[in-house]
Amino acid sequence: MSRVRLFFTKYGLDLLIVIAAVESAISTALRDDPGHPTGPKLWFEVLAVTAVVLTLLWRRRFPFAAPAVTWLASAGLSFLDGLLIVDEAGLSVAGIGAALLLGNLRRGTQARVGLAIVLCSAAIVIYNDPAHTSGDVIFTPLVFGIGWLLGFALRDRTEQTEAAEERATRAEREREAAARIAVAEERARIARELHDVVAHAVSVMVLQVGAVRHRMPETDTQDRETLKNVEQAGRTALAEMRRLLNAMRHDGDELELLPHPGLDNLDSLVDDVRAAGLPVRLEIRGTPFALPPGLDLSAYRILQEGLTNALKHARASQAEVEVQYSATELRLEVRDDGPGGPSTDTGVGHGLVGIRERVRIFGGGMTAGTVRTGGFVLRAQLPLDGGAR
Repeated sequence: MSRVRLFFTKYGLDLLIVIAAVESAISTALRDDPGHPTGPKLWFEVLAVTAVVLTLLWRRRFPFAAPAVTWLASAGLSFLDGLLIVDEAGLSVAGIGAALLLGNLRRGTQARVGLAIVLCSAAIVIYNDPAHTSGDVIFTPLVFGIGWLLGFALRDRTEQTEAAEERATRAEREREAAARIAVAEERARIARELHDVVAHAVSVMVLQVGAVRHRMPETDTQDRETLKNVEQAGRTALAEMRRLLNAMRHDGDELELLPHPGLDNLDSLVDDVRAAGLPVRLEIRGTPFALPPGLDLSAYRILQEGLTNALKHARASQAEVEVQYSATELRLEVRDDGPGGPSTDTGVGHGLVGIRERVRIFGGGMTAGTVRTGGFVLRAQLPLDGGAR
């Protein structure tokens, strides 16, 4: 049903125009009034009335010209055959539709010119009817003028609708741009943190290589030279990485002097949230083990963001945090009992954008949203590689 409704919403008027054209063509071909045309003239009139009605199909591309041509062509055909236009119901419907379209034009000048076209053309058509009366020449154009007036009255509503659609389109573009900016900022933030982790690991490797080289005998020249080259390459890589980190930091960013947190700091995080006024129950399933530094940091940030959302946005009275260790993945869950939490990425910066990007880095998955029983639930799964243990 939705597809049918969408079809008629989009093409319903076009379908009516085609039906009116077909009706006009058939009615013209089957005319039996005295003096009706025959032969080539008949078929010319059939094609002419069909074309006059179908001209309205171009109304979107030519909003003024298409309905104006419908009326002007009708007036011209009435000189060829005075009964051709007045006897066709389809042409009358097309005339009303054309008058409404001319009245609905945005430009006031075009709308007023359209009114003149409607009234003059209608008067010409009626005047060329052999059976017309003086009253018909006056009142029949007024009927079509009322159609123009209806279109003119609807113009403000049409403009408001178009303006609303334009605002919605602009807002959608702004939301998409904000989402792209949020993703870029979160990726940069995550990259800085992971680069810090890698830089720390490289520093440890360089120090250990240097320590091993200094403990080696002086006679082991070749091995000492190899370790020296490794140490030098490590120091060069470390210098380049620090230069990259400085370039990635914003002007207002401060250097992080404290070690990056991990799940070992989860108890402190929960205590901070409790101190802020939100009771939190923490449950650890499975046997905790050492995680890779990058994954450990991301897991902490995901839980931190989940609790922050519960504290600031969900209006919750309590929250639950569950961390489940297994041989293949780390499962994280933050649940609250609030009436609602952010289920879409509407903010710029952190939030679900950051969680999604962190999960994506490690090839995991996440879900976030309200549940039937009430509250908001954030779940994330982070796969463990072979070095997790």
